[in-house]
Amino acid sequence: MGNPEFGDRTDFENAERGLVASLSPGVVRDAAGRVVWDNDAFAFLDGPCPETANPSLWRQSQLCAKQGLFEVTDGIYQVRGLDLSNMTLVEGDRGVIVIDPLVSVETAAAALALYREHRGDRPVTGMVYTHSHVDHFGGAEGIVEPGNPGRVPILAPAGFLEHAVSENVYAGTAMARRSVYHTGVLLERSPAGMVGTGLGQTASSGRISLVPPNTDITRTGQEEVLDGVRIVFQLTPGTEAPAEMNFHFPDRRALCLAENATHNLHNVLTLRGALVRDARVWARYLDEAVTLFADGTDVAFASHHWPTWGRAAIAAFLSQQRDLYAYLHDQTLRLLNQGHTGIEIAEMMELPPALAGAWHARGYYGSVSHNVKAIYQRYMGWFDGNPAQLWRHPPAEESARYVECMGGASKVMSMARDYAAHGDLRFAATLYDHVVFADPGNADAKAGLAEVYQRLGHGAENGTWRNFYLTGAMELRDGIKPVPMSIAGGMAAGLTVEQVFDSMAIRVNGPKAWDEHLTVDWDFTDTGDRHRMLLSNGVLIHRRTDRENDGADLTLTLTRPQLVALVAGEGDEGITSTGDTAALRRLLAVMDGAEPDFPIVTP
Repeated sequence: MGNPEFGDRTDFENAERGLVASLSPGVVRDAAGRVVWDNDAFAFLDGPCPETANPSLWRQSQLCAKQGLFEVTDGIYQVRGLDLSNMTLVEGDRGVIVIDPLVSVETAAAALALYREHRGDRPVTGMVYTHSHVDHFGGAEGIVEPGNPGRVPILAPAGFLEHAVSENVYAGTAMARRSVYHTGVLLERSPAGMVGTGLGQTASSGRISLVPPNTDITRTGQEEVLDGVRIVFQLTPGTEAPAEMNFHFPDRRALCLAENATHNLHNVLTLRGALVRDARVWARYLDEAVTLFADGTDVAFASHHWPTWGRAAIAAFLSQQRDLYAYLHDQTLRLLNQGHTGIEIAEMMELPPALAGAWHARGYYGSVSHNVKAIYQRYMGWFDGNPAQLWRHPPAEESARYVECMGGASKVMSMARDYAAHGDLRFAATLYDHVVFADPGNADAKAGLAEVYQRLGHGAENGTWRNFYLTGAMELRDGIKPVPMSIAGGMAAGLTVEQVFDSMAIRVNGPKAWDEHLTVDWDFTDTGDRHRMLLSNGVLIHRRTDRENDGADLTLTLTRPQLVALVAGEGDEGITSTGDTAALRRLLAVMDGAEPDFPIVTP
């Protein structure tokens, strides 16, 4: 497989082009003085690559760590290096349009302040969410007021709110836990620790928010004018996010590619967890972008990384990105139809030399290995067809049996050390992992596994693989540290009533609620809506109803914010009720709390 040329400095020239000013120091704090972002902690990347990092990942991290306000083209600016993602600012007739307000309220406010310091105190006259991932909307309240009382136009692709909630609230606790591994947020910033994620350095740890959009983009070709700026949209659902869009500024010959084409191979399925993306339509939407926009574009920018300038360079970049996802998709399907499993195909897959030799196609964030397995999963599911895989024991029970069959923990650890000494770190990790899951109190096994994980991490070209390995090593040595932020909690204010009820339903402890039968009516004074909730057979069903129904055990009259506060455990102040008030206590009693710090590398 070909490799890119380290002497090629084009990416460095582009990543530094148009720098207006950097934030100095590159640190953002919350209202209490807690550091939520520290880009200066990555200053060590200015040095040569050490033995503890993959040279290709080191190079990518050097590029991603470049921080400041950059001019992209006339009237379009980006703030990069103040969070995992970029904030783009487009100047209009009266003010500025903000695209993707970062992860946290604090970093978003700091990015906007940096822009205003150098471009004037322009009001925010529009905001655009490119897609439904938290690093592209979490800082919204740092840009516009909660609830958006001034009714600043906020645009998003159709389905944005539904998918933002389903990913960050419904499965939010588990994803937040795995995001600790994914982003390496707890790792020391050092040549031996966190060097970046490949997509950016890491995520900020400030307050998450969500201000709901008020204008949906529903079709490709839809044109909107914000503050005098003409924008033409291309919907790209099922690509990097279930709800996503590219868009073009025809009067400025600039193209926003959201997160559909960045300077790395992206994830078909993230290691933190998500819906499996469709590599086939991803490639087709990139091809459509070439057809729709390439001839009228002089600069292409995205929600991560640095822009690409020049029509020929843009067309080549988009074409190679298109071919990257199409090749992985088509070749995986070819091989699975020959009877190979996802794990086997991942070992067989080799990119064409032209793609393997392109820096922007390297697996810094996604990887060929786990993307191939994701494509297999999308079509074939978790089962590979071998009956032996159909009803396996859970990991701890299976590991105990493996260790017994292999002669006991001491014998297995001896073999693990031998495999590690001969460079087969992958199988050494498998052996040590069996011992740890068979006997989580075995300190020698945990220490041996941590050492193997550290070595695997230091050699990984993929940023998130490195973070997973090194965070696993850290937890084996030091135990579990608390998750530093809650995504779901910060988004609660933006949820619809139906979404709040859905979040309640997935917290019901089924066996505990088997014998409970409840009917609760909810009357919302702020929206005029009425909902009926039924608990039966351990299932919480809810439906909107247009009329008052008989037979409710309890009727509650409240507002949507009061519902959010009630479910969050903040009390029932201001809520009025008729009927059996004990019914609410019985309902809440069968709802489990989330476990944000569950174990991953131990049973």
